[in-house]
Amino acid sequence: MSTLSQIEWTEQTWNPTTGCTKVSPGCKHCYAETMARRLQAMGVAGYDNGFELSLLPERIAQPLQRKRPTVYFVNSMSDLFHEGIPDAYLDRVFETIARTPQHTYQILTKRAERLPDYFNHRRMPNNLWLGVSVEDRAYGLPRIDALRRVTPRVRFLSVEPMLEDLGEIDLRGIDWVIVGGESGPRARPMKPAWIDGIKQQCDAAGTAFFFKQWGSWGADGKSRSKKANGRTYLGRIWDAMPPRARDLAE
Repeated sequence: MSTLSQIEWTEQTWNPTTGCTKVSPGCKHCYAETMARRLQAMGVAGYDNGFELSLLPERIAQPLQRKRPTVYFVNSMSDLFHEGIPDAYLDRVFETIARTPQHTYQILTKRAERLPDYFNHRRMPNNLWLGVSVEDRAYGLPRIDALRRVTPRVRFLSVEPMLEDLGEIDLRGIDWVIVGGESGPRARPMKPAWIDGIKQQCDAAGTAFFFKQWGSWGADGKSRSKKANGRTYLGRIWDAMPPRARDLAE
């Protein structure tokens, strides 16, 4: 079944696939991999193979059973555009999305190069938000250009874990930017100056800015629990949502 999410920018998670493989530095300390191993040990359905890629067709229809409008993060425990997931299976997932216009679906991928190819001859549901992970310059920034080649309701960037100063970013056509630091015992630090650069560019471009968390390293450069570091940046919580999200609700 879909589950209530603890992710600050969504409501529910829906995982029609689980498991993944690492493709870039942002994957190094993958939270989903750690969670999958834990769920496998607990005997939870869908995690029999641990973090090996698994297609779960029995989950595809889950959102059809929920009438109340809900924001779904799709594949919090996988990457929907993983090369091991056939186009035919993606078609079934997007059919469910199209059949449930009362819901909003957020999909985040590190495999942005597949987006233009897949959507080239397919109609994109109006209740779809597509995002790409942008953890660094070498791997993350090129994904933005691929995202711009498709036209979802909302385009967004997840700059988490933020591993370095990203420099100048082309935010043309980008509606929303989420920024966050890494969590866990091996977390890599995120520096306040890096966030400042993103925030200033979002302000200049009119792009909504959402600060998700500091993670395991605080603004003072000291390591402590994620909860202790909190979400405050520049003295406040930044939780703006993309303007087109409001349009969809009207």
